[in-house]
Amino acid sequence: MSNSSFLVIGSNSFSGAHFVAGALAAGYRVWGVSRSAEPDPVFLPYRWPQPATGEPLAGAHNFEFQAIDLNHQLDNLLELVDRVQPTHVVNFAAQGMVAESWLNPTHWYRTNVVSQVALHDALRQSPFLQKYVHVTTPEVYGSTDGGWIKEHNQFAPSTPYAVSRAACDLHLLSFHKAYGFPVLFTRAANVYGPGQQLYRIIPRTLLSVRSGKPLQLHGGGHSVRAFIHIADVVAATLQLALEAEPGECYHLSSLEALSIRELVQHICIKAGVDFEAIVQEGDERLGKDQSYLLDSSKVRERFGWQDQISLDAGLDKTLGWVENHFDQLRQLPWHYIHMA
Repeated sequence: MSNSSFLVIGSNSFSGAHFVAGALAAGYRVWGVSRSAEPDPVFLPYRWPQPATGEPLAGAHNFEFQAIDLNHQLDNLLELVDRVQPTHVVNFAAQGMVAESWLNPTHWYRTNVVSQVALHDALRQSPFLQKYVHVTTPEVYGSTDGGWIKEHNQFAPSTPYAVSRAACDLHLLSFHKAYGFPVLFTRAANVYGPGQQLYRIIPRTLLSVRSGKPLQLHGGGHSVRAFIHIADVVAATLQLALEAEPGECYHLSSLEALSIRELVQHICIKAGVDFEAIVQEGDERLGKDQSYLLDSSKVRERFGWQDQISLDAGLDKTLGWVENHFDQLRQLPWHYIHMA
């Protein structure tokens, strides 16, 4: 193993927490930063007992967490960076949730653009930084109604959330060209798996079918998405962080797509529940894109990466997580709670 070390910004997020677990399992030293204290361990895979032994994750002693708010405590974050001097920074931090970005757009621009630019302007002066992985989103492209798109597709964001992410991506490209800032971009399809936030479509559907609680399906669920298991995304992200050239962008996606409605129907069949009994159709969300279909041939051809977990197997793993923790999860909020 190399002497690489990782600072993970947004380590409390679903993808960030799984990346921490993957990097620790691979033997790397990892520091995690998020604006809030660590959530319940049910959402932190690096805190889970290992299935084979019941013991903590190997390498868990190589992890240190610190609660730092990027919007208000940039100096604290930069002090940490200077102290630990990570060779790699992987940034999952962003104000998410598309629909809510219409309600408080300034919060999205502050977190996803202004605070990020301040961070990057400081990081570009860090001589020890070998790679900065910016985990961005396919929403910068707008709806991909013309089929599966490649990484050079033109940006056409359609919501404040998507505009804020596109602006940050363009800013980072300018830093790469002007300063040689070692940024690498990843854009993943709809990521899912055990430990995901309960307001996301797959865990929310699994909780609904398990409890009988109604499930709101915006616009009838006719938008089309590709779903990819978080373990496959972590494997690709770690490999790209270590091996890919700065300045590049890589799509991470499965090869199949389906509508949200078909996904929910599949989960209902798997759980033995009548689709019509739990689903309530509602209005479509403002600015909702019809499809995000990412051509992932670039990462497959250059690095030999392949997604290993089928949607069916991934749903089984996620359903198992819900079943094992159902009594706890059913007591937690299933809706998004906004933090400014």
